[in-house]
Amino acid sequence: MAENQDQDKSQQTQEPTDKKLRDARKQGDVPASRESGNMMVVLSLVLVTAFVLPWQGPRLADALGALIEGAGSVQVGNGRAGLTALGLVLQDMVLTLALVLSPLFLMILTGGVVGVLIQGETVVALDRIKPKLSKVSPVQGLKRLFSANTLVEFGKSLIKVLVVGGLALWVTERAVRGIWEGSGFVPETLPGYMLDATRRLLIAATVFLVPVAILDILWNRFDWRRRQMMSVKEVRDEMKESEGDPQIKARRAAQRRARSRQRMATAVPQASVILTNPTHYAVALKYDQGVDSAPVCVAKGADLMARRIREIAFEHDVPIVENKPLARTLFDQVEVDDMVPVEHWQVVAEIIGFVMEHKKNRHRKLPVGSVLRTSPE
Repeated sequence: MAENQDQDKSQQTQEPTDKKLRDARKQGDVPASRESGNMMVVLSLVLVTAFVLPWQGPRLADALGALIEGAGSVQVGNGRAGLTALGLVLQDMVLTLALVLSPLFLMILTGGVVGVLIQGETVVALDRIKPKLSKVSPVQGLKRLFSANTLVEFGKSLIKVLVVGGLALWVTERAVRGIWEGSGFVPETLPGYMLDATRRLLIAATVFLVPVAILDILWNRFDWRRRQMMSVKEVRDEMKESEGDPQIKARRAAQRRARSRQRMATAVPQASVILTNPTHYAVALKYDQGVDSAPVCVAKGADLMARRIREIAFEHDVPIVENKPLARTLFDQVEVDDMVPVEHWQVVAEIIGFVMEHKKNRHRKLPVGSVLRTSPE
C-alpha cells in the first residue's frame, strides 16, 4: 500500500486546476502559518510594554493596593448576608481588573487576528471541525508524525526554543548584573527596571521572529501548492466531470453533423439559388413567389460543407451564383430558416430574378460582382 501511495505521489506532476484550488479552499485547506500569529502576538506585547503598561500599570497597582489595604476592614457575615457582601467585594475587584487589563488583552487579540489576516487567505469551513476517523487513526497519526511538515515544525520549534532561550538568558544576565553592579538601586525602581528588561527581550524576540514568520509563510504556500498537484488521471477525471466525457461529446458532435448533412441534402435541392464566395462559403436561399415575403436561408456551410452544398446543387440543377461579399455577409448574419435582412433584399431579388428568367431561357443581367457558375468548383 505504501508503494502505491508513493507511486501516486510521483504521478502528481500536473499543476492544480482552478477547480482543485477552489475545492481545497471550500474545505478549509489553505496555506496557514502559525509563526505569523506568534510574531504578531509578541509584537503586540512589545506595544503593551511600551504604551499600555506605563499607563495602566499604576492604575493596576493602585487597585490591588486598595484591595489589600481594605482587606482587614471588610466585614463578611454569616449565611446569605455574608455571601452577598463577599460577592460585592469580588464584583468591584473583577470590574476594576477588567477595566485595567482590557486594553492589554484587546491589543494581544488584535495582534493574533492581524497575524492571520496578513497571510492573504482566510476561510471559515465547517469541514475542518467535523469529526473524522482519520484524525484518530493510529496509522494516519504515524504518517503525520513522520511527515515532512512535522519535521519542519519540529525544526522550527527547536530553533525558536534555542534562540529565544538564549535571548532570555542574555537579557536576564544583563539585568541581574545591572542590579548588583549599579549604585543607588532602590526597590521602588524594580518594576520599571523589570519592565525595561522585558521590553528589550520582547524586541529582540520580535526581530528574530519576523524573518521566521516570512520564511514560514513562504514554505507553507509552497508546501500547500505541492500538496495540490494532480496526476494526469485526476486532470482527465475533472475535465470529464466539468465538461463531460470527451468520447460522448465527440459522439454527439458527430450526430449533429450527420443531422446537419441529412437536412442539407433535403433542403439544398429545394433552394432557388446558391450564393458562393466562391469556395469558402455557400448559402442556399429559397424563395417561393406569393408564399415567402422574403428569401429564406435553408442551408449554409464553410469549406467542406460549402463544397458539399455546391455538389448537391449541381446534381439537382440548382443555380450557383458567385458573389463574394454577399455570400460572406449572409453567412455571418443569417441563420438557417431566417429571412434575408432588408438591406440585402434588392441585390438578392435581382439575383433570384435572374435565376427565374434564366430558367425560362430569357436573358437578364446579373448584379455587378455576380457570376453564374456551371460547375460546383
